[in-house]
Amino acid sequence: MKLTVVVYSAPYSSQAAWSAYQFTRAALTAGHEIYRLFFYADGVHNTNSLSIPPQDEFDLVKAWQSLIAEHHIDAISCVSSALKRGVVDVQEAARYERTCNNLISDVTLSGLGQLVDATLVSDRVVSFGA
Repeated sequence: MKLTVVVYSAPYSSQAAWSAYQFTRAALTAGHEIYRLFFYADGVHNTNSLSIPPQDEFDLVKAWQSLIAEHHIDAISCVSSALKRGVVDVQEAARYERTCNNLISDVTLSGLGQLVDATLVSDRVVSFGA
């Protein structure tokens, strides 16, 4: 089954982002295809490389980054949501004259058209968060 996963919640504000991560891992293990991961609204915080949890807590951002790289998942962070929350890639940092970028590797900033495309192509779209 071809799935798209949409994450609406920040990594440590609720259980939703953790549940999305666990669901994605389980789906891949079961042989399903993740067509796209789409981080939207506060979910874009899952793509912020400057997020550093305490050493005794699970680093969900790093876990997402590893999962995306390991399985070559098409991962999108909504550009308008990301910019409002201070998550930028190299191009947007330069465009807005910021001194650094903080989007994790293997994730692309893009618009809602990517979510529409994923909805049309996927067998199921599964959302986590509010």
